[in-house]
Amino acid sequence: MSRFKLMLAGTVVASVVGLIALRVAWATPSLGLSTTIIAGPTRLEEIHSHSKSDINNVEIKTKGSSDVYVVYNTLVPGGHTGWHSHPGPSIISVKSGTATEYHSDDPSTPNVHPAGTCFVDDGEGGHIVRNEGATNLELVAFQILPRGATRRIDQPAP
Repeated sequence: MSRFKLMLAGTVVASVVGLIALRVAWATPSLGLSTTIIAGPTRLEEIHSHSKSDINNVEIKTKGSSDVYVVYNTLVPGGHTGWHSHPGPSIISVKSGTATEYHSDDPSTPNVHPAGTCFVDDGEGGHIVRNEGATNLELVAFQILPRGATRRIDQPAP
């Protein structure tokens, strides 16, 4: 291999390593977060389930193979998840405390979810969940993600 090709290859490798390091440096790590994977990844094949009653109508439809997770998160007062995204939807139940969620497309507007409520992260864009209360925040998430995908993707603060 010529000296020029070796130098070019070295430059490409150094650039890739630099970009990865820069991405990690921009990530916002969590603070006071404890995560337990209760179940998953559990394989889910393509489904189309429809349920109808007098008070609601539910439809769940997937294409291709998915991974399903059930995740238990605890955030101490003042803690947060760090800015992140997921490659698919999550349904999050607030077991105790109050979850204050912010989205990267409008990071100054809080979405407040008290205990006993649920919220949905559609997997589009980054978000952060903060515990701005005085007691622990407990969340249980049900996630449907593309088969083999990374469950959580760290994102830079907007």
